[in-house]
Amino acid sequence: MKMQNVLYLSNLSKDHLHTLPLIVLYLTDGCNSRCAMCDIWRVPRQNMDMELVHHIVKSARRLRTQMVLLSGGEATQHPHWPSIAAQFRAHNIKVWLLTNGLLLKKQAEAIIEHVDRITVSLDAATPELYQRIRGVDALDLVLEGMRVISNAGVHVTTRTTVMRANFRQMPFIIDVALANGAQSVSFLAVDSDNPYAFGPRFEEQSTLPIASENDFGPLKEAELAEFQALLERLFISHAEHFANGQIEESPTKLRRLYDYFASLYGKASFTPPRCNAPHISVVIGVDGTLQPCYFLPPISESKNLDDLNQPEMIALRSAYRRKQRPECSRCVCPLYRGPRTLLQGF
Repeated sequence: MKMQNVLYLSNLSKDHLHTLPLIVLYLTDGCNSRCAMCDIWRVPRQNMDMELVHHIVKSARRLRTQMVLLSGGEATQHPHWPSIAAQFRAHNIKVWLLTNGLLLKKQAEAIIEHVDRITVSLDAATPELYQRIRGVDALDLVLEGMRVISNAGVHVTTRTTVMRANFRQMPFIIDVALANGAQSVSFLAVDSDNPYAFGPRFEEQSTLPIASENDFGPLKEAELAEFQALLERLFISHAEHFANGQIEESPTKLRRLYDYFASLYGKASFTPPRCNAPHISVVIGVDGTLQPCYFLPPISESKNLDDLNQPEMIALRSAYRRKQRPECSRCVCPLYRGPRTLLQGF
């Protein structure tokens, strides 16, 4: 077995990192959406400095990074994002773009040239609901951009955040996404209590969306039976899409969405998800701050990838692996990659 393969696999059995397969890069805090369930667009805009980018690219090459995920805010609002993507690809590091899709059509040429795959946030199947959730009237624009990018051969997937406002549209979101260029669709539950992901989301960490009456948080208890029945119908009506992988989650995994919401009311148990994100990836904030993942806070003041194996970071990886981090017990967005995926590459 090649030495680099041995190093990738060693990440899975030890808490000291020899490689960093995935880097999540927050290129900017700016965002041109006004999502009801995310506050990152409210913070003062800051773009990642290009000198910091150059340093990250060098470290990524040394750490044998396979893929970089450009995120934010809205990554395509960074004025130099194509140059950033090109720097990574020059070192055979694939580029994955996480986007709200508003600039897909306008920036299609740059995306087609510099991006290997994109994930588009798609939280509604109708213009009216899209505007309520995302704060802008842009569903048709996003879908048009998806078609342009997909027709050029870039892999397109969509990600839907399931919440009170849109859970009834899940079947239609699948149909709309696949009809407009998406190769696959994915779902996750709206986060109900983590203050670290997606901006300063709660004025007080003790005040969680579960206590609110708006439509952009978890389902109400009275809606659980309806949601459960909807999922069971979905497994039948879209059986072909589950079978061919166009719906990325299996029925078993989608049933976990129900368990997550039901557990808020003591109606079901929610088993902590399988995840090894801190062993295979890191999230780098716009100022260079390192986070183990979206949902865990910065562990060190270090802003240098060379410090990934500082004692406090090794301790963090050991703690979450031993299920000692409380944040992980309610995680809605686990990342797991096994040996085969690491050897084949993201």
